[in-house]
Amino acid sequence: MADAVTTQKLVDSAQRAVFKFTNISDGTGEAAVVKIDVSALAPFQGEPCTGVSIQKLDVVTVGMGLDMLWDATTDALALSFGSDDFVTLDFSRFGGITNNAGTGKTGDLVFTTVGAAAGDRYTVVIEVLKSYG
Repeated sequence: MADAVTTQKLVDSAQRAVFKFTNISDGTGEAAVVKIDVSALAPFQGEPCTGVSIQKLDVVTVGMGLDMLWDATTDALALSFGSDDFVTLDFSRFGGITNNAGTGKTGDLVFTTVGAAAGDRYTVVIEVLKSYG
């Protein structure tokens, strides 16, 4: 079996994208699973999206933690949430959480669950600002 996960793209405009992610775990968990693939986002005037910055998010975790990482040769931690968290964060006032990954940076955002057991779950709604070039 595998965790029951969903990805829903709510908005994909020239400047921003909004996603909703859910996971109901069977205890397997997720390890560096690509959740925002910048190459799959809508281009702007023919220019492909090359990265995103995290502007706003709502996170609910039940029973397990969640790490959001910037994909690279060695993934860089963007944000981390504990088990049984309920948070609303707004980073837009200073430009958002930008990708600080080093070598092999792809621009993608990946999720890793921490301590997942059967029945644990998370819901994430995230707004990102897109960058090009």
